[in-house]
Amino acid sequence: MPPTNATSRRVVGTAVTRRIVVVTAVHAPSAPFLTEAYESLREQELPAGWDWHWVIQEDGTSDAVAPYVPGDDRVTFRQGRPGGPGVARTIALSEADGAYVKVLDADDRLTPGTLARDLAALEGDHTIGWATSRVLDVLPDGSTAGFPGDPDHGPIERGAILDHWAAHGFIAQVHPATLFVRRELALALGGWMALPASEDTGLLLALNSVSRGWFSAETGLLYRKWEGQLTGQAAHTDATERNARMAVIEARARALARFRWSYPDRLETAAAP
Repeated sequence: MPPTNATSRRVVGTAVTRRIVVVTAVHAPSAPFLTEAYESLREQELPAGWDWHWVIQEDGTSDAVAPYVPGDDRVTFRQGRPGGPGVARTIALSEADGAYVKVLDADDRLTPGTLARDLAALEGDHTIGWATSRVLDVLPDGSTAGFPGDPDHGPIERGAILDHWAAHGFIAQVHPATLFVRRELALALGGWMALPASEDTGLLLALNSVSRGWFSAETGLLYRKWEGQLTGQAAHTDATERNARMAVIEARARALARFRWSYPDRLETAAAP
């Protein structure tokens, strides 16, 4: 039987001094894709002294996910009562033992070099709190399709994503599934929103309200389109619920902007060399 509410594998050793925590929410239908997600993680090359810790959090306590969890000391598998992907990712932050958190959905794959590019953006500029990258949709026939509305490569100023999203039918020009974020900043904002869907968009817009970001024009994620994904279900597009989700997401982001709390705060900025 797989463990319930417990860690099955933990990071060991002391050679690595700095770590990126990759957070994955998974449910039974998406579990078979974990193998490909893991292979994309294994292909990542990071600077000396850095490594990754993959935290896989099942949204539930089934027996269906554990067989697909890799036998790697850098992988932690946890289970918990179901609450949706936002709850799963947020509870996974209890295992976040690094300075940075990277989102990787169970059915997606990172492209080579993604983690290193994300890391370089935030390590190179302390005023940037988060990073995103270009996405290619992977269609059921194996072909790929890009997104036409990508922003320019480089910094994203506060409020830019929110304003675009509100003016373009609640569609952001960067994909929240590519998010790489400072762990303390994600925690300060409460993690992912308590919504049945669009919880990742909610966090992205909250981040954009309080912090500058970064966009990499190089493809960082292969986003799988398949019939079992949650965003493809009828409930996801129900107009009444969608309007309610968008209203709460926008209200939160605008409230954060009005409060004028920001990352980094004024004291940090003044003390920076």
